[in-house]
Amino acid sequence: MILSDKDIKRYIKEGKIKIKPKPNIKEQLGPCSLDLHLGNIFKTFRPSQYPYLDLKRSTNFEELMEEIEVKDGAPFILQPKDFILAMTREEFSLSDDLMARLDGRSSLGRLGIVVHSTAARFDPGWRGKAVMELGNLGIMPVVLYSGMRICSLTFETLSSSCEISYLKKKGQKYGRQKSPQASKINQEFKK
Repeated sequence: MILSDKDIKRYIKEGKIKIKPKPNIKEQLGPCSLDLHLGNIFKTFRPSQYPYLDLKRSTNFEELMEEIEVKDGAPFILQPKDFILAMTREEFSLSDDLMARLDGRSSLGRLGIVVHSTAARFDPGWRGKAVMELGNLGIMPVVLYSGMRICSLTFETLSSSCEISYLKKKGQKYGRQKSPQASKINQEFKK
């Protein structure tokens, strides 16, 4: 079941949902979601000698990316056809009987901005900042600002607490993120 605004407030108060910095409920809470803000660290692919990305190669995808940090409230220009990794300003954690889904804002989608292209589910026991895969499908550059509302989380209850939460799962790749991390999919081919 998806949590209502009333239940989101209750779960925050009970500590089942923890968010830092503390949300401004009047600004961020919707009828069944909680808005999050764009952080100030971005990752983009830099030019490379590789003609393509081979998932079975032992390529360190982190080395193919450049981290860009802007000041709080500063602009970041997302050019047409650009793809970047960005993250939320907020760090959040979920109890073992709760999951969350991240959705982009319709107002940005109407400008051609894809806020999260895949993997929008946060498993029970998640802790960290949400990394978003931002893209500009439009024909005009769009200026995004660190600190602007960028996405929202909806929360769903599980039928029972999970046996193994995300951070306890062997092989979890992205828990406790403080900055965007490049893909670690090639680790799966090493097994």
